[in-house]
Amino acid sequence: MALSLAFANLIRLFNQTGTLLLLFPTLWSLFLASQGWPSLKLLVIFILGSFLMRSAGVIMNDFADRSFDREVQRTRHRPLACGQLAPFQALTFLAVLLGLAAILLMFLNPLTRLLSPVALLLAGIYPFCKRFIHIPQFVLGLAFGWGSVMAWAAVRNELNLSAWVLFAATVCWAMVYDTIYAIQDKDDDQRIGVKSTALFFGSFTWLGVGIAGFFMLGCLALVARINHLGIEYSLTLMGVATILGYQVLLLRSKISGERAFALFKQHIWIGVLILGGIWIGLPYTN
Repeated sequence: MALSLAFANLIRLFNQTGTLLLLFPTLWSLFLASQGWPSLKLLVIFILGSFLMRSAGVIMNDFADRSFDREVQRTRHRPLACGQLAPFQALTFLAVLLGLAAILLMFLNPLTRLLSPVALLLAGIYPFCKRFIHIPQFVLGLAFGWGSVMAWAAVRNELNLSAWVLFAATVCWAMVYDTIYAIQDKDDDQRIGVKSTALFFGSFTWLGVGIAGFFMLGCLALVARINHLGIEYSLTLMGVATILGYQVLLLRSKISGERAFALFKQHIWIGVLILGGIWIGLPYTN
């Protein structure tokens, strides 16, 4: 029982915020590329794939950061950091998850399968970026956004401008929410030498988040123009802009880790708003 709970905690089974943040861009892409409801097969594959790849990603992250995690108040009780699981147990579980993800790929077209190693590469290098570059959140955005590229390829069997603009929007979005998330660990990260955009921007974190949010909204607006989305989509973007603007205003003052985490979780609703806007704004669904 204790071992099962340790594996569940390793993949954050009881906290699926990360899975949702990975899933939403793939759903945006699926609905947009399909010009309406995508096939049930693709929905199931990308929902399961998002769960498996996010679970695999946190294992890779915890494996790489297990010595750092012991020094951070928020992460010191993670299974690898506190010794509940041995590294080989985590790596075995990782292999199982990646094997299941590979099985899902067999039901997709050759172009999507060809794109899949990039997702694994980005997930694998992200944990190490925190040691060397000041904006590791950008690499996380690339990893989380690549699912939208694969989803577009799965529907259209090609990649056009819309796919790449949506990818860019997702990268900017990850820069926003993961910078806010990183505020929780600023003091510990600075002490142990881990880099983040929250540390890099410092007192101008509000500005960095605001700029990333501005470019995110710009990319999403361009998506609307390319795909002739209706006024309904524009209204949902106004809702997203309101949430982002509120968060930027709060970030102009120092906020607690608990408040930062609450703001981070609000991004689930941003994902919902954008998905709803795409669905009701598509010309073929009206």
